[in-house]
Amino acid sequence: MTATATAAAPNGAPAKEAPFHVEKVLWVKHWTDRLFSFGITRPASLRFRSGEFVMIGLPPREALGEKKPILRAYSVASPHFAEELEFFSIKVPDGPLTSRLQLIQPGDEILLGKKPTGTLVLDAVRPGKRLFLFGTGTGLAPWLSVARDPDAYSRFERVIVAHGVREVKELAYRDLFTHDIFDDPLVGDEARAQLTYYPTVTREPFERQGRFTDLIESGKLFKDLGLDQTTFDPENDRAMLCGSMAMIKDTAALLEAHGLKEGSNADPGDFVIERAFVG
Repeated sequence: MTATATAAAPNGAPAKEAPFHVEKVLWVKHWTDRLFSFGITRPASLRFRSGEFVMIGLPPREALGEKKPILRAYSVASPHFAEELEFFSIKVPDGPLTSRLQLIQPGDEILLGKKPTGTLVLDAVRPGKRLFLFGTGTGLAPWLSVARDPDAYSRFERVIVAHGVREVKELAYRDLFTHDIFDDPLVGDEARAQLTYYPTVTREPFERQGRFTDLIESGKLFKDLGLDQTTFDPENDRAMLCGSMAMIKDTAALLEAHGLKEGSNADPGDFVIERAFVG
C-alpha cells in the first residue's frame, strides 16, 4: 500500500507534491544491539539501479514541535527488480534519525525519497573479469543489491563480496552469502559458480582477521582468493567501496597505486566510491 505525501499550499492553491513517498514497514530484523535491517513497501513508480541510495526518513512528531522530517541517505539493499525495498542500518543512540528508526515496527510509516542516485552501480565501472565489492559495517548494503542482480554475473566472471567488521556477530547476512543466495531462482546457479564471500574481523578471533588495506598490502587477499597475483590488475580487476571514510580513503589510495582509476556515472572507471552517510 502506497500513499503520496502532499504539502499544504496557502490561499486554496493546489497542494504541492512532496519529494517523498509514504510507505509501510513490512518487517524488521535486529542483528545486534548496533545493527538492524527492515523492509518497506515499494511504490510502483520507483525505479533505481542496483547499488543506488535513496533518502529515508520518519514523519515529524508534531506533538514535539517537529515541523520537518529528518532524512538520511540509505543504500537500497534489495536488487532493482525486488517487490519490496530492503535497508541495512546502524543504531546511533543519539542519532537524530536512527535513535527513532531503530524502534520501528511493521505497519509504521516511512518516508521514501523519489530520486534514487549513486555511483555504486555496474554502469560506473568498465568491463573486467573480477568485481571486488569492499564494504565495512553497513557498507555491505549496496552489495546485497548488486550481488543479487543477474547483471553482475553476466558482466564479470567473478564477484567478490568482502565484508569487514569489528566483531563476528556483526557479520550480518553471512547466511545469505554462504547459503541462501545459492537457492535464489534468478542468480543461484551463477552465484554458486562465480560468487566469493570474503568476511574479515578486526577485533576478535576469526577464520580471517585484518583490515582490507593490510590484507591487500600483504598480498593475503589475493592468495586467499586463489589468484596468481600480489596486486590489483588494472586490466581485469574492478572495485566498489562503501563504508567508513577511513576505509574508503585508504583502499582507494591503494587501488590508485596499483594503477586503477576512479570512475563515475558520466565517466566509467576501474573503481567507484560512495560518500553517503547514515546517522
